[in-house]
Amino acid sequence: MMQSQPERASSAILERDGRYLLVRRANPPAAQMYAFPGGRAEAGETPAETALRELAEETGIRGCNPVLFEVYDLPPRRTESRHFLLSVFTVEADAACVAIANDDALDVGWFTPDEIFALPVPKSVRDCVEKLVRIRTTACPE
Repeated sequence: MMQSQPERASSAILERDGRYLLVRRANPPAAQMYAFPGGRAEAGETPAETALRELAEETGIRGCNPVLFEVYDLPPRRTESRHFLLSVFTVEADAACVAIANDDALDVGWFTPDEIFALPVPKSVRDCVEKLVRIRTTACPE
């Protein structure tokens, strides 16, 4: 059986004062789980454009300066038949912007890594946060 090309998706990591912006998903494949704002690419979009658009649609925050952080090949799960190639970007945004749950986000919040590890999150989110914590703790002091 020939395997189809994975669907492209992107998400955005936005950090403020050691807290990361997560949305609680309304729809599969991660319904009721907390994740970075993100979703499927639209025709003609680059992965970075997808991450910024999804951030704005789900939280009302306009991000900028996306930098590729990680890429995940997410094969279909038992409950979901779709195969995704997920590009995760770190992004920046004006600190005065307030996040509001929009689109398919049921809720939105800022969480510390310890809080994130206690939430229902996809493996890719846990992996990214673990990497971010390692980067932060091994960075040279200024």
